[in-house]
Amino acid sequence: MARAILVIDVQKVYTAPASPLYCVGHEAAIANINRVLAAGEKAGDLIVHIRHSHKADGSDAGRMFDFAGEASEIGFVAGTIDVEDDPQLTVPAGALEISKQRYSSFIGTGLETILRARGIDRIVITGFMTNFCCEATARNGHDLDFFVDFLIDATGCPDLSETATQEAIKAATAATLSAGFARVMSTDEWMAG
Repeated sequence: MARAILVIDVQKVYTAPASPLYCVGHEAAIANINRVLAAGEKAGDLIVHIRHSHKADGSDAGRMFDFAGEASEIGFVAGTIDVEDDPQLTVPAGALEISKQRYSSFIGTGLETILRARGIDRIVITGFMTNFCCEATARNGHDLDFFVDFLIDATGCPDLSETATQEAIKAATAATLSAGFARVMSTDEWMAG
C-alpha cells in the first residue's frame, strides 16, 4: 500500500503564545510529526507539506471568515508571520509543497490528482487543527476512497471553551473518526505498525 504523509498547517498561528489560536502542547505534537516524517522519508512515502494562506483582500477565502453570515477579519494572510512554518518542524527536502484556502487539503489543491497519479491509497494525517483542517481532510480523504490513518497525538488544537478543551476535542474527534472514517492511533502505535 503506497502512503502519503500529510503535514497540515504547522504554522506559527498555532504556536505563537500571543495568537488567539495558540495550541498548548504544540511542541509534543510537532516532535511526533517530525518522528513520522523521518520514518516516512526512510520508507519512501510521499511527504506533502501543506500550508493555509489567503490573499489579504480575502478574495480566495470563500466561507472561511463569514461562515456565520457575517464577515469577520481575514486570517492566515500570505506574507504574515502567522502563516510561516513553526521552526521546530523538520520537513525533508523534496517534500511536495501545497497551499490551501479551505479546511480540507483536497479542496482546490489538486492533491487527489497528485496522489492518484502516484498510486497512493493511504494518507497519514498530522498537523493543526485536530478538529478543523485535520478532521476535514480525513473525512474528505475517506470519501475519496483513501485509507486514512489519523495520528491523534501528532495533531493539536486550541481550547474552544472551558468544557471544549483540547483534550475533550481530541477525544470527540477520535471517537467520531474511528467510528467510520479513519484508523485513529498514537504516533507510537503507527510507528510500530
